[in-house]
Amino acid sequence: MSVVLEDIRSEALFVSHVQRSQRPTPELIRQAVTATVDRLGEARCAELVAQEFGEHPDCAIGRMRWARTAVRSAFAA
Repeated sequence: MSVVLEDIRSEALFVSHVQRSQRPTPELIRQAVTATVDRLGEARCAELVAQEFGEHPDCAIGRMRWARTAVRSAFAA
């Protein structure tokens, strides 16, 4: 997976409704990423991530770490 694509997917999962506490399946993660990018677009996902890091950096770091790990796992070839 390209770094740019991984970044887009991670940002989309970050701003999606999916929570780590749900223990989402890879299929749910893929669906959430696709639905979020379709609904918001890539640029808006990035804007919302930046906003969250500005307002809640302590929480945002953990959520992004989870999102990146979840995306790598869900989209592994």
